[in-house]
Amino acid sequence: MTDRRTELAANLAKVEERITAACVAAGRKREEVTLIVVTKTYPASDVRILSELGVRHVAENRDQDAAPKAQACADLPLSWHFVGQLQTNKVRSVVGYADVVQSVDRSRLVTALSKEAVRAGREVGCLIQVALDADASGRGERGGVGPDGIEELADLVAAADGLRLDGLMTVAPLAGEYAGREQAAFGRLMDLSTDLRRAHPAATMVSAGMSADLEQAVAAGATHVRVGTAVLGVRPRLG
Repeated sequence: MTDRRTELAANLAKVEERITAACVAAGRKREEVTLIVVTKTYPASDVRILSELGVRHVAENRDQDAAPKAQACADLPLSWHFVGQLQTNKVRSVVGYADVVQSVDRSRLVTALSKEAVRAGREVGCLIQVALDADASGRGERGGVGPDGIEELADLVAAADGLRLDGLMTVAPLAGEYAGREQAAFGRLMDLSTDLRRAHPAATMVSAGMSADLEQAVAAGATHVRVGTAVLGVRPRLG
């Protein structure tokens, strides 16, 4: 465990250096960017170490892994973010621990989240997941709604009991006009965020950038970066 703590501390320090350098290069203050550590596939013991090292935001993308982990770490001062594609049959469980759901991308999900948040007596933050590779159906390869669908979905979230509209999230697309152009993709997300804040001024959160492209996200203006591999190491392949 001591070795793992040393490893995570060193990795975390390197990521902090990268974020700080990116902020300096972009003329931003370090406190403008929040680090979310994506702990998927890693055990609760790692989450506990990260908390001891000062991490306050963690993310998961599969409820079956996240729910027991969040329960095991319920005593820690953490905010839990759900970042994966969310099926409505998992909403009740996710609302039990997630402070923010970053992958809201359809009206049916908004309805389910609202119902369960009210039932649980909680307020759940929501980010609209934007698919910059959206096809004619308005959907992206890895979930999300196309830019044209943001306004309608944001209005639904803002009007829903138990939910709070926090902002936008995206994953750099692997296909389409933004493939391989992370900086341009994140810049587009910032433009969409500016549009959203005209109608919803409090929706200031912009979640973008991961281990490989956090610098481009910070340069574009992201408020939150989601880093997994660079902190926890390369994940084992799931069989």
